[in-house]
Amino acid sequence: MVIFSFAAILISYSINSLFFLLVISYILLQIFYSLILKNIPIIDILVIAAGFIIRVYAGAFIIDAHLSVWFLLCVISVSLFLASGKRRAELNIKTSGVTRKSLSNYSRVLLNSYVTMFGNAAWMSWALFTFFESPTPSTPLWLFLAEISRTTTISKLLMLTIPVVIFGIMRYENLIFEGQSEAPEKLLLTDKGLIMSVFIWLILIVWILYGGVTLITLSNLQPLA
Repeated sequence: MVIFSFAAILISYSINSLFFLLVISYILLQIFYSLILKNIPIIDILVIAAGFIIRVYAGAFIIDAHLSVWFLLCVISVSLFLASGKRRAELNIKTSGVTRKSLSNYSRVLLNSYVTMFGNAAWMSWALFTFFESPTPSTPLWLFLAEISRTTTISKLLMLTIPVVIFGIMRYENLIFEGQSEAPEKLLLTDKGLIMSVFIWLILIVWILYGGVTLITLSNLQPLA
């Protein structure tokens, strides 16, 4: 673990100073979490969520992607949802005979409310992101589609992903209450429902942003009456 952390620091320093700071922040956060913060109620959930957020920021920095305010709100909501779900699943393990000090200040009702609150915030923030953001398409086909239906333009096509996101959150909540969400990254690779929802979500994103065949150019477009 120490070797991988040291290698990550060296590589990040060679890339960019900002990325280097993100990596350092993440490593320090994990150290403090392991030593102290994991035993402080509420703070432990916030720290877990902060780790997810830093990873998203680091990934966006690597691919030079802009993170809008709405997308950041979505990332925060999803991170808090995953973190509270992790604690909720661990509470099931505790009741099965395995004790964990960090869970002593949490009740089942409290964690259930956290999961519900952040789950709702996650899909609603994604819905707001798809409504207010206007991604740039890669082909002129979308200009044609926008003329065909002014109420369903490229800026609103991302809303097609909302039902998929809602299904994914509902499926994950189901797994949380079954006590299976202590390792979110493992679930994404093993649960068929989550795999299918992520796959469909990715297909829709790629189709909306990059898909299509150039059937007509902008110069040939005629305004609709």
